[in-house]
Amino acid sequence: MNKGDLVDKIADRATVTKKQADAVLTAALETIMEAVSEGEKVTLVGFGSFERRERKAREGRNPKTGDKMEIPATKVPAFSAGKLFKDRVAPDDEE
Repeated sequence: MNKGDLVDKIADRATVTKKQADAVLTAALETIMEAVSEGEKVTLVGFGSFERRERKAREGRNPKTGDKMEIPATKVPAFSAGKLFKDRVAPDDEE
């Protein structure tokens, strides 16, 4: 599913126009990206959490030459799925 497909489904479920659904989705995604880039954690209960994580410097290898190289420390976005999301993806069949 791409963004266009998602906009279509949102428009159908929320009974709004595709243009309105696209505007809301774009605003939500931009707000999440902005908050995470500023170091804030964004938690959507039941869905999951978005946060910025530190990745330490490490040694790697150039895949072409095999030479060792230093990969610098960096910050990366991370997503952790919430319980409801995890349960939907892999339902517990023990019930």
